Amino acid sequence: MSAPLPEIRPMLATPGPLPAAGEDAAWAFEVKWDGVRCVVGAPGDGTLRLTTRAGNDATPTYPELAGLGEQLRGRSAVLDGEVVVLDAQGRPDFGLLQRRMGVVNPRRAAHLAMQCPVHLVLFDVMHLNGRSLLGFPYLERRAVLYGLGLGGSHWSAPTHLEGHGQRAWDATLRSGFEGVLAKRLSSAYTPGVRSPEWRKTKHVVTLDVVIGGWAEGRGALGGLPGAVVVGVEEAGGLRYAGSVGSGLSLPERRELARYLEVLARPGSPFAGPVDVPGAHWVEPRLVAEVAFSGWTASGRLRHPTWHRLRPDLTRLG
Repeated sequence: MSAPLPEIRPMLATPGPLPAAGEDAAWAFEVKWDGVRCVVGAPGDGTLRLTTRAGNDATPTYPELAGLGEQLRGRSAVLDGEVVVLDAQGRPDFGLLQRRMGVVNPRRAAHLAMQCPVHLVLFDVMHLNGRSLLGFPYLERRAVLYGLGLGGSHWSAPTHLEGHGQRAWDATLRSGFEGVLAKRLSSAYTPGVRSPEWRKTKHVVTLDVVIGGWAEGRGALGGLPGAVVVGVEEAGGLRYAGSVGSGLSLPERRELARYLEVLARPGSPFAGPVDVPGAHWVEPRLVAEVAFSGWTASGRLRHPTWHRLRPDLTRLG
């Protein structure tokens, strides 16, 4: 009987600028995919398990990826990748992907897989045939990944670009991708760590925030969230970072209202004071992505705009 696969949390990138032109030779550059990060476990018996960044089992949600387990039969592996839905131009469309998220009913998942199929982009390998590759440099892990020969109608291992950050930036901008991931060629894989050895640069400045409350809208928005009260996780707890109402569509406000009603709580989840009169408090479970222009001197988001809810980072259990 083979040994069980290790549970490995995904390594995370630090937001920041591209490496300077003179440093390019020490870095690899990849597309920053706009999807759901998943750790892929294949014990070698033809099965597959997908685990999201939040630790949730996404295996039944994406049945069209099961064939990857069969392709890896006889080889045990833990891989890192991103689940996306590609539009007609081959670009990730997070709106389409949201239709697939969280579906666990087999019949419903199979139906959606026909209507709106996903694609798994594989970009790292952390464990192979009983051997840890965590300490191997990025470049060696990449060579191992390519050597696995993984490719199918719903998964692939795209190539990376070495030493040409500006070329990667221009190409991803021109093609409509979210941004660029720069990874130091010598970097080890550090599970669960947001490492400066991996650097993400988005074409739009965004941030994942936690919703801790909401303020009721006025007029036609009465009873619905006019704005959500958000924070960022820090060592001392959830720090209040401001309110976000701009950019929310009416359907999104209605969807949020249903979630927020379930998560209602009597007191504030924030570690410090919040200057939102009449705020309704909720359990800090929902994660949203917002665009913003910077930070104020008091640590609040400057000109925040709602981008989207991030159900792939949300824990409701």
